[in-house]
Amino acid sequence: MNYQESLDFIENTHKFGRKLGLENITILLHELGDPHIGMKYVHVAGSNGKGSTCAMIATVLQCAGYKTGLYISPYLERFNERIQINRNPIPDDDLAENTTLIKEAIDRMVAKGYDCPSEFEVITAIAYNYYRREGVDIIVFEVGMGGRMDATNTCPDPEAEVICSLSLEHQQYLGDTIEKIAGEKAGIIKENSDVSVYGLVPPETVPVIKAKADSMNARMHLCDPNDIELISHDISGQIVKYKRKDSILGIDEFKLALIGNYQVYNCLNVLNTLEILKGKGWNITPEAIKEGLNKVAFTGRFEVLHKDPVILIDGGHNIEGITVFTNSIKTYFPGKKVVLFYGMLNDKAVDDSIRLLCSIAKKVYTLTPDDPSRAIQSAEMAKMVHNVDPSLPVQSLDSFQDIMGEIDVNAKDEIYAFTGSLYMIGEARTVVNNYFGQN
Repeated sequence: MNYQESLDFIENTHKFGRKLGLENITILLHELGDPHIGMKYVHVAGSNGKGSTCAMIATVLQCAGYKTGLYISPYLERFNERIQINRNPIPDDDLAENTTLIKEAIDRMVAKGYDCPSEFEVITAIAYNYYRREGVDIIVFEVGMGGRMDATNTCPDPEAEVICSLSLEHQQYLGDTIEKIAGEKAGIIKENSDVSVYGLVPPETVPVIKAKADSMNARMHLCDPNDIELISHDISGQIVKYKRKDSILGIDEFKLALIGNYQVYNCLNVLNTLEILKGKGWNITPEAIKEGLNKVAFTGRFEVLHKDPVILIDGGHNIEGITVFTNSIKTYFPGKKVVLFYGMLNDKAVDDSIRLLCSIAKKVYTLTPDDPSRAIQSAEMAKMVHNVDPSLPVQSLDSFQDIMGEIDVNAKDEIYAFTGSLYMIGEARTVVNNYFGQN
């Protein structure tokens, strides 16, 4: 298969649905010769902050001299972003070659009477195979959904597990309480392992995670929010102080390239994870940590695309994400109202999100995310915004190509912000970057 044929094959496996459980992916990996066995992993689960956390860990490990795989989902602009080595997306030819091998293995599976793997299982298998063939030193592996029954939970004996911020999500799959969801996330904890836990998880989830760790003879390392302090910030980055008294990392004050006040606590989870890795013998120097955190980039998370006027995007895809987005707007642009572009899927707490967004917006444009089965149409979203705040100007846009017609690039004191579904954010990012790249 060529590159486009590979993408078509991957997308077509979507019709087999989402299968929770590890049987199919385990069989597929065995058909491939178990490429997942014998590699090193950092396994990351959570509701919000997984992608940023993975990006920080992977960038630091790369700066420390390790050939580092990074597996994330979803992508923003191009599929290849999901499978990276040293922050470089998998080349088209390598994706085609590895997908061809996976298709052949699936054909053998189906001939033996097994079910066809789901789309996410196929992509996970492609990643495993690619990382094995490329001989990476360590893989930073982001869970797709949940943890316990996620295809990535086939990764054996991680060097560290990481649990990020937790909130209610995918309740039809993961459970209808935060404790049940925490239990699913904690399902990534393996025997005799070490797990770093985000310092601001809901208190009622901590005993759930601790009980799972204890049952696996694993060690839980709960972040202490008092171990980190924000010194200063602007849209170019944040100056942060690390204050953990028993730290072995050898760092104190450093610059974090990612902006958004929530990233400080994601960074603390990263540092806690690096403490675990360094304690196990990974050669992670203070210089590598500072370099990595100063240069890390993660597209779509309070990302500034243009500074004058300010144009930024943030994938606030659920109520918790919208909450931290609005708080960050108030922090970085105090007293100012933004021109907001918004689009969301219909399985989210949209009304609550709109109420928060109306508090920071002076005008709203609505867009339709590129997910036909779940997207709220822009016209319908505009009505929802109007119902929440009839005094707020709102306009629906028919196409993402209309975006730049609503942005005054000569307005020096305006703030244009895109938030909502990651599908919407990715399309908007492409349009904005293409415009400024051509002008």
